[in-house]
Amino acid sequence: MFHLAITRRHLLQSGAFAAIAPSLGIAAGVAAAGPASAQSGTGEPVWRHALSLFGDVKYPVDFKRFDYVNPDATKGGVARQILIGTFDNFNLAVAGVKGSLASAVALIYESLMTPSLDEVSTEYGALAESVSHPEDFSSVIYRLRAQAKWHDGKPVTPEDVIFSLEAFKKHHPQYSAYYRHVVRAEKTGERDIKFTFDAPGNRELPQIVGQLTVLPKHWWEGTDSEGRKRDISATTLEKPLGSGHYRVKEFVPGRSIALERVKDYWGRDLNVNIGRNNFDELRYEYFRDSTVALEAFKGDQVDWRTENSAKNWATAYDFPAVTEKRVLLEEFPNRSSGIMQAFALNIRRDKFRDPRVRRALNFAFDFEEMNKQIFFNQYKRISSYFDGTELASSGLPQGRELEILEAVRTEVPAEVFTTAYANPVSGNPEAVRENLREALRLLKEAGYEVRDRKLVDAKSGTQFALELLGEDPSFERVMLFFKPSLERLGIAVSVRTVDPTQYENRLRSWDFDIVVSSWPESLSPGNEQREFWGSQAADMAGSRNIIGIKNPAIDKLIERVIFTRDRDDLVAATKALDRVLLWNHYVVPQWNYPKLRTARWDRFGRPPELPKYGLSGFPALWWFDAEKAARIGKRS
Repeated sequence: MFHLAITRRHLLQSGAFAAIAPSLGIAAGVAAAGPASAQSGTGEPVWRHALSLFGDVKYPVDFKRFDYVNPDATKGGVARQILIGTFDNFNLAVAGVKGSLASAVALIYESLMTPSLDEVSTEYGALAESVSHPEDFSSVIYRLRAQAKWHDGKPVTPEDVIFSLEAFKKHHPQYSAYYRHVVRAEKTGERDIKFTFDAPGNRELPQIVGQLTVLPKHWWEGTDSEGRKRDISATTLEKPLGSGHYRVKEFVPGRSIALERVKDYWGRDLNVNIGRNNFDELRYEYFRDSTVALEAFKGDQVDWRTENSAKNWATAYDFPAVTEKRVLLEEFPNRSSGIMQAFALNIRRDKFRDPRVRRALNFAFDFEEMNKQIFFNQYKRISSYFDGTELASSGLPQGRELEILEAVRTEVPAEVFTTAYANPVSGNPEAVRENLREALRLLKEAGYEVRDRKLVDAKSGTQFALELLGEDPSFERVMLFFKPSLERLGIAVSVRTVDPTQYENRLRSWDFDIVVSSWPESLSPGNEQREFWGSQAADMAGSRNIIGIKNPAIDKLIERVIFTRDRDDLVAATKALDRVLLWNHYVVPQWNYPKLRTARWDRFGRPPELPKYGLSGFPALWWFDAEKAARIGKRS
């Protein structure tokens, strides 16, 4: 299971929106060793304050706060942050389909449940005060808190929840796939909503429903200040109505957005909210160029920066404020997720259909030299779709993993059973030559040959050509580094960087050869794997299956992951899926770094121990420190 990120790229570019992604396991409640049951011995529903996919929850029903917060944190101050790109939309329901969402707007809303950052996959009541589901996981009932209200004072109702589910399923492709197993949502009590699923046994569906962002039905069905009826299917820059800690204070389209803390927020005293969301204002400045964003940070125009560039981390932070300790550099370990980041190949196009061609492109990628020249040897090569977690496959399949793979033996590459997956290794001239020879051998087997230093289709004589497409100018150097190696094979290569809107449109219409993409993975994968690699998602515009995978064996393994019965089974099934994805060579894996690099002006305080699965926890767990701010000087 994964907490879906609207406009995921923008969220990943800001440490402020690090998603915690729980998933598959056993749902449990208050100190319960087994699954929560919807019926007690008397036939009455058993209500729980939390759901966990792995067993007992950490915090009891009467807990006061999460252990990792400071309940006495100062309220006040401003936190200024960076987002890359632009925005022209505040409507979450059409994000990823229409316009460019101002991702910060997600912070004005709430979901039924909220995750604990010191547990792998446990959620506690937010808008909902309690939850109940039967032992077969065929449905779930959520009960809303009586005091939950929108910023206009009206109560949050079951009608709002049902409206939100229907809106996301109808207008948002990713959510449509994520919630497609919810076949019915109905009001069953004054504050109760029952969600019925299409089949029993899918253990994470109750929590997936709990992640639903709730929108105000009455607002969306009303009219704006000019008397025009609002349209949930269209983009808008009207300040939306929320129910959460923050509301939109002001904005400049495409340039900046400021959120202000709601002083009379209905949920400020809830145990899940104590010590959190302490800033009076969160301000997000948009930059189209990451170099300009860095200079803005140096000039004290923003307070916090998440650094994604190894080169910048090694060379760009030598300005006086760092030496004087007014700017602090800190890395936070990533224990909450793994990732596959890669050159993603669009296998809908004939030239990429043959796995030998795809494998050949990997042999042409000299990661070791790139890591040395561009990244100051900070990275390691990714060799798993679940890189950085215990879910990553290695060696040869054994035990339960082997048993799972036996069921699809005739449908997967033979190497799955005979050869441990490894990326080609370069780094010196001899290794590079050997890898290029292997690439040419594979291309020849796939029907290509070199004529006049051009790689051509042996039958048609057409040169093999491809485009490396991107939206971030700073990433051009990576593509340009890859280009000469591909050209040595005789491939005609073009590198093109387009604006974010054009890039999104081309992805939605599958109009690309190769792009750089990433798939963050939770510690417990589940239903989102259908969205990433499932056949049904391959033709769904806006889905995360940008590669275009339609593979029956992978579909079967995804279902095996989703319907596992315990943690050991989940690990084995995920490793089996990982292994089959790798040996189909759908991507040219890139690199990973196990920590979040950050730089900040020293104006903030934080809890002495941050939660294990919360990365930096900024800004939600931090607060403005007036003494520190005075010591380092006023903002520019």
